[in-house]
Amino acid sequence: MVNMRASVVLTLGLSVCLGACKPAPPPIDADYSAETQVWRAQREQRLRAPDGWLSLVGLHWLEEGDNQLGSDPAAEVFLEAPGVEQHIGTIALNQGQATLTVAGGTEIQLNGEVVDHPKILLSDADEGGPDLLQIGRLSAYLIQRGDRLAVRVKDPEAPSRVGFSGIEYFPLDPGFKVEARLEAFPQPRDVIIPTAVGTGDHMLCPGILHFTIDGRDLELQPWISTPEDRSLFIVFTDSTSGRLTYGAGRFLSAELREDGTTTLDFNRSTTPPCGFTPFATCPLAPPENALPVDISAGEQLTGH
Repeated sequence: MVNMRASVVLTLGLSVCLGACKPAPPPIDADYSAETQVWRAQREQRLRAPDGWLSLVGLHWLEEGDNQLGSDPAAEVFLEAPGVEQHIGTIALNQGQATLTVAGGTEIQLNGEVVDHPKILLSDADEGGPDLLQIGRLSAYLIQRGDRLAVRVKDPEAPSRVGFSGIEYFPLDPGFKVEARLEAFPQPRDVIIPTAVGTGDHMLCPGILHFTIDGRDLELQPWISTPEDRSLFIVFTDSTSGRLTYGAGRFLSAELREDGTTTLDFNRSTTPPCGFTPFATCPLAPPENALPVDISAGEQLTGH
């Protein structure tokens, strides 16, 4: 009995010691903390900008033929703001080309100049585009997703912008700032990225990023715009997705160094625009980028 009691006491003592003697997490570098706070402030400033993601109030897909613009609820491009008449013009879509015609007595500005005759509109996929329309306090422009065109509308008085309460973050954790190595493909591979609106975007995948978190070997597939691009864009999910973070994944950016290495700072992982507005067209995380761990760093789902 004495030996059993001694064994229990020894076990409890070891447990207490192990808990109490566990090394404290390393202190957060003051410069790193300050840099992160500045980065977060700039991130929120961009969101809160009069033409930022929070100002989106509409996404209207154009159909072949005439698409009416105005405050008429039946208009294909519905515009709701003080002073916007029921019918202010049309956007005629003809084999991928969109032409704006303004109704008489209506003032619409195109890139700062009043539109007084039909104008072909450039989208965000065209060189020099997109053309910016100003309709009262509203702004609008064409976006191309896959083979479809849509009119994106912004309003600085959007409820999502006016009522924005800020972003909530996980506590800053240096353990989620890790080094990664790119296992490059012989040539970047063309991939089609599914989006939240059902279209597909073409990107290039240069290879596979290998890194370690908490002793676990992990992989991610980044995307680039051109073969020479060294700015990596990553969309990933993890075990927090749909619980503590946006369900469709988060964004992460990194710069690839000449030696094929990069730094992945998950403390700077962000909620996609689709987490703030239903009028965005976000790329979705591919199955290959589902991390089987909790990435409890960066932006949280709450507070949006």
